[in-house]
Amino acid sequence: MKKILAVLLAIMLVASLAACGGSGTSTATKDSAAVSATYTIGICNYVDHPSLNQIVESVKTELEILGEDNNVEFKILEENANADADVMNQIIANFIAENVDLMVGIATPVAMAMQSATEGTDIPVVFAAVSDPEAVSLIGSMEAPGANITGTSDYLNTNAIIDLIFAANPDTEKVGLLYDLGQDASTGAIEEAKVYLTGKGVEIVEQTGTTAEEVKLAAQALADDKVDAVFTPTDNTIQECELSIYEIFTEAGIPHYAGADSFALNGAFLGYGVDYVVLGTETANTVVDILIDGADPATTAVKTFDNGIATVNTETAEALGFDLDEIKAAFEPHCTQIVEIQTAEEF
Repeated sequence: MKKILAVLLAIMLVASLAACGGSGTSTATKDSAAVSATYTIGICNYVDHPSLNQIVESVKTELEILGEDNNVEFKILEENANADADVMNQIIANFIAENVDLMVGIATPVAMAMQSATEGTDIPVVFAAVSDPEAVSLIGSMEAPGANITGTSDYLNTNAIIDLIFAANPDTEKVGLLYDLGQDASTGAIEEAKVYLTGKGVEIVEQTGTTAEEVKLAAQALADDKVDAVFTPTDNTIQECELSIYEIFTEAGIPHYAGADSFALNGAFLGYGVDYVVLGTETANTVVDILIDGADPATTAVKTFDNGIATVNTETAEALGFDLDEIKAAFEPHCTQIVEIQTAEEF
């Protein structure tokens, strides 16, 4: 009897293990069937920056959604160069060593480094927030980039933001230009600003800086010069310093107009430009077009956006003595949307 019981127990144990094994195999088969392919994406952000961080998060969120919609998985390798060229080049080299299927470069310096590193390879590059990709020779043209690279541009409509300066104060006579000479994103916009302001007979005062201390000194110089307003394009260097300079302008009664909503979040009176969440979403859509739909980057047009969103810092507006309702009424004819925001360190 003991032998019979032992045999029966052994049979039951084997049957139980077989059942468990069968259940696991079935689940694995189901999971592999649900995901038809896995793509590895290397995302490199240029620097820790509210607008650029928005883009990264938006790209990741949209890729997760699109992955589920297309039954594919996107494995994300995310890095931040912290504005260090050596670190940036090492990150890109690591992406190549990891055999990524595609690279996403956030901001002009990263896009240019990726373009150079992938020359002669079949790794596509999708850039985001490159203000003037033609001017820096990233692409042949906006309609037909002509190589393994395409993406999204946050091109700034300089004249439109300067029109807001005069909408708020028609008597503006002197405008300060604050920017970093080393930022490619600033070059074209500053030249456009000079031409537009000169045409209006406005005096221009330029101040530049490449470090936090230089930017603070430049801001103070503009305040001492008693300019009526300050304009900054989509300049990463100045944006990184905004929290440390906005009070200089506010105390001097000078509104700071800048080329991204992140400036307003960090204290500037007004940020004007694209919605970086939407830009990130469209960047992700371009990634999917290339990897899943087979689009050729060389013939995939660079996407641009309506620069019609004005973001007003209500705390700064009050400190400057503006009536918010009057300011919004003055701005409305010049933009598609007005967003109110208060000062914070990050989104």
